[in-house]
Formats: sequence, structure tokens, C-alpha cells
Amino acid sequence: MNVDIDVRSAAARLAGVVYRTPVLRSSTLDDLVGAEVFLKCENFQRGGAFKFRGAFNAASRLPPESVKRGLLTHSSGNHGQAVALAARELGVPAVVLMPHDAPRSKVAATVGYGAEVIGFDRYRDDRELLAATVAADRDMALIPPYDHPDVIAGQGTTALELFEEVGELDLLVVPVGGGGLIAGCSLAAADRRAGTRIVGVEPAAGDDTKRSLEAGHRVAIEVPRTIADGQAAATPGELTFSINRRLVDGVVVVTDDQIREAMRFAFEGLKLVLEPSGASALAALISSAVHPLPARIGLVISGGNVDVSRFGELCG
Repeated sequence: MNVDIDVRSAAARLAGVVYRTPVLRSSTLDDLVGAEVFLKCENFQRGGAFKFRGAFNAASRLPPESVKRGLLTHSSGNHGQAVALAARELGVPAVVLMPHDAPRSKVAATVGYGAEVIGFDRYRDDRELLAATVAADRDMALIPPYDHPDVIAGQGTTALELFEEVGELDLLVVPVGGGGLIAGCSLAAADRRAGTRIVGVEPAAGDDTKRSLEAGHRVAIEVPRTIADGQAAATPGELTFSINRRLVDGVVVVTDDQIREAMRFAFEGLKLVLEPSGASALAALISSAVHPLPARIGLVISGGNVDVSRFGELCG
């Protein structure tokens, strides 16, 4: 699939709009895994996750007459918040289709940014068809959560910033849901011609990208039942998979229990509050799912949107 995706242009477009999130180090983590680890903390991004990068980049690329009619998307939470926030920044309405079992804190935050939320059943409804239907009925611009060139380019600025701050890396570990984040990060790495190994991480119950890469074509699975709601994709995106099959070196899986342990480690050892999806790459590292480990490792902490009751339920 020949699509122009320019991460550097996206970075220029997002300058002054997205936060340049911190890169944290921990001697405790370095000693545990036996390598230098650089944590790109997107839990400190606007909206609490990396998703605002892609949402705003895509919205800013739309024709003005399209934008003014409003933005619409479907999301389990973080992308919905990001589109709602982008719409607020642009002064236009937003509609977000969210599953009925989406975390209450993410629904509340999406509404708080000014969006109208429409519920659906993630296990029965075709969310893409539903979103396309509502977007057509309301004449609104649809911004998909991952399978879009401008969304992918925006997400890739995560890795671009990391490379600019810390230099070359031997390995970059990235959470995988629909594949937009790792696709953008892989493109950013390829642009530098650095030879960085790219490894994705999925929840064990939602290993659609891992299966797809092994099969050589997109594989559909049942909608995953996992605590990592932001990674509960049933099949990779068409565009994201075309990039990831070319640039990603492999995908590993982690269990929900390993994700919980990573959330506890982040809280106690790193003083970071992470949502399950945001902790999955860290889980892969501390559980030795990724091996062998080279000297310099970058790791994307993708989000921190979890309320106190849910955090206590998962980590208590």
C-alpha cells in the first residue's frame, strides 16, 4: 500500500500543541533488566495518552469546510478523549462512539472535553460500520483511531521525540492495539536509518497483530477480553499492518497478571500511575518476554488514564 506518511511534517504541525513528554530513567529498572532503559512517558501527554498526537494531526489536515461540521470517531477511551480535545481546540463539535463497558473515567473525560458520547456493544456491534453511518447521517468528519495516514504520522512523533532526546537505540518496545502507534514509531526509526530493532507488545488475549505477522496476512480474532481495554483490537488495520509487516521485527504477548505486576512496579518503583495498556510494554520488559536485551532500550509508556478505584481493583 503506497501512502505518504510524513512524521517530521506532523511534528512541525504539532509543535506548541502537544506536550513534548518527558523521558524518564530508573536505576532500579536498569539493574533489574541489565540495560539502559529510556521511558517515553506519554501518560503525561494532553488527554493522558499518546492519542492526542494523531487525533490533532489528522483534524488539522482536514479541509476547513469539513472540520467546521465537527469530528466523529469510535474508541474504547483514549482516542475518543483525544478527538474530543482536538475538537475543543478547533472550536467544533465532537461525537464519540464508545463501548458500554468502557472505563467510566474515560467516558467522563470525553464528555468533559465537550463531546457527545454514543454507546455501543463492543462484542456485537460493528463499530466501524456504526461510526461511518453516524458520520454520514450527521455530515461529520470521521477520524479513525489508527488506520489513517495522518493519525499514524502523528503517533510517530512519539518516537521521533525520543530519538531526538536520547540518540540511537538498539531496541524500541511499543504497545500494540490497532497498530497505529508502532507503525508511526517504526517509520520514525526507519527515517533515521538507525537500525533500531522494533518489538511490539500485545495482551495475550488480544494477539491479532502477532498472529497476523506470523501468518503474513491480517487475521481476525474474537473481541479480546482483557484488562488492557486500549489494546482490545480484533484485527490489525489494513494500513497499519502493511507498515508493520515491513518494519516491525516481532510482537510478544503479556498476560493480564503480568500487566498488573508492571502497574505495581511503575507505581512503587517509578512513581508512575499507568493504565493497563500503558503498562504492557513495561510488562514485557520486566517479565523477560523480550529477549535478548541489548544495551540501550527505548520503551513507550502509552497512557495513564485509570481512576483510583479501578487502579486499586487491579493492583490491590
